[in-house]
Amino acid sequence: MNMPVAPTLNQILNEEAGDDALALAFGEADVPEKESAEDSTPAGFCVECKDQEAQVYCEQCQEDFCEVCSGMIHRTGRRKQHAQRNIQKEPAVSEKMDTDEQNEDEAAVTADADDHAEEALDSGAFSVTFSAQSGKVETEGFSEWIKERAKYIPLRLTLKERKYLRLLEAALNVSEYTDKVDILMYGDKTKRIVGQIKELCAILSGLVLASDYKAGQRLFEDREFGENEEFYRRVFEIGRRHKIMNPERMRNEYGKLMFMLQDAQTNEVKKVLGMDLVAPVKTVHSVLEALDIGYLLEDEMVVVATREIVEGGKTRAQVQLEIKQKERAVEYLCKAYATDQCPAEVIRQCLYSIGDNHAYLRFTRDACERMRGYLSAWFEPKKAESDDLSLAIFTGRSGARLTHSHESQYHYVMQTLTLWREMLHDMFMLWHHADGDLLDSRNPYRLKDTGQGLNRVQQCSRVSRTVHNILYRTQKAVGRWVGSSMVHLGDRNVPNALMFIDKYNQVASILNPVVRVIEFLERLESQPERNAEAREMVERSYGGTVEARKRILADFFRSAFDGSGADNFFDAGSCIDGRLTSAWNWCSNIEKKPYFNVFLLSGFVGFNGGPEGYN
Repeated sequence: MNMPVAPTLNQILNEEAGDDALALAFGEADVPEKESAEDSTPAGFCVECKDQEAQVYCEQCQEDFCEVCSGMIHRTGRRKQHAQRNIQKEPAVSEKMDTDEQNEDEAAVTADADDHAEEALDSGAFSVTFSAQSGKVETEGFSEWIKERAKYIPLRLTLKERKYLRLLEAALNVSEYTDKVDILMYGDKTKRIVGQIKELCAILSGLVLASDYKAGQRLFEDREFGENEEFYRRVFEIGRRHKIMNPERMRNEYGKLMFMLQDAQTNEVKKVLGMDLVAPVKTVHSVLEALDIGYLLEDEMVVVATREIVEGGKTRAQVQLEIKQKERAVEYLCKAYATDQCPAEVIRQCLYSIGDNHAYLRFTRDACERMRGYLSAWFEPKKAESDDLSLAIFTGRSGARLTHSHESQYHYVMQTLTLWREMLHDMFMLWHHADGDLLDSRNPYRLKDTGQGLNRVQQCSRVSRTVHNILYRTQKAVGRWVGSSMVHLGDRNVPNALMFIDKYNQVASILNPVVRVIEFLERLESQPERNAEAREMVERSYGGTVEARKRILADFFRSAFDGSGADNFFDAGSCIDGRLTSAWNWCSNIEKKPYFNVFLLSGFVGFNGGPEGYN
């Protein structure tokens, strides 16, 4: 298949050059022409934006432009060679104004500048710097990175799929599958499993019929149970796909779903059911490859069409510019690569799914980045600033099960945060492998009492191999390694891959509230007039916002990484799993901390993960 001839990236994003480029690329003759500006442009103003005074006269174009529009129009091609001269103007006479008049004038100038910025969006009068999410991945090499990552990025649900998702959640909510199956009793377990699966499918079928009678009639009228295999496979795949991209959702229902599918994969159950209920999770890569347009991800416009737009101190005009660039990039890619086999809506869905990936990384992985930044910015690795801010811990003191000097604890915390960062960066890949381990018919489980009730203990070969690769990469990056490198998988601590995924999905729920508290204190310092009472309380209790930040971070870096949380060194300590156990233990004691009132002032209500954790 011949790839379409694509115009340059700047041509697409600039309004004037973009229309010509699209017409050239797609052979369109009906691209609307620009309206003539001669009749509508006020005298002495730019003929392009029409709201700024002319500053430059082009000899070849024989028109007046403002400096911004002139730079945009004459940036490339033959127009770059045009001769230009500045338009001389008499300096304006300004009268002395009092303070109130001066403030009003400054506000008016700011408003005019914002209005001009919005007009400039349409004329493409801003230069463009392209980078991936938060500048971490530059345009160069982005295609290789995203092609590999797209293999694990789940496809965003369509509106119709979301309707099926709600029905699946309702069916799982009333199901008692694990209560009936995961029990120690004699009898035919296969028969019990098949009965529960059929009951769940019957509930789901009834809900589908009740929500859409005609659709349900077409699916179930005069058809045997096994004849709806594709329907059940599709609905269960929708639930799995939704959970991967939204780990804070389906907290109770997802476990039932995965354990039900795990049992359905055994040869005995599959033989009795007469169907296979497991379908591969749809990813961006699998969809594009199935439609034979995998080369779409090689287009340099993908980085613009999928980047996440975050305010981050930008002006309103800059944010609007990025939004417009993103919209134009999406429309270009949809138009360039759409075929009869692959409609534009599918391409748009894939691009939005990649954007969802960036949002996921910002919420999870970037929390680790922020905490690593706080550690390096506020604490010295060699020596503590004071005894109160020392990171040193001692076994038996304040529940600690480890003994580290300030320097050792500094490196221990830094390498742990680095490891968590790498885990969360590759979480989609880990989830993909966990799915493979859980639903592998050749990988049976044992129902065993692990000290936390009956759990399904199952080997996790795929996840284990990936985790050890991540661990090796982290150890190589940090150099010095403090503590144990033991990874618990398939034992009494982490019985199966589902438990592993659930544990590391909590990292962001632990770190984000701490990050928000530090940001709250930073706002108190930079904007004291907005919350004077809170600032006064912090200064009275801690001696200032800077001191409060240091004390909160020092206690977190000590108590959340001290090996606590269990009664033996096998369950806690410095092993890979034990580091997270210590952080959980710190969360459970947050109400007893002297700085808990600062957490409450920042809007904190719990470590629930997602928006419900904050007011």
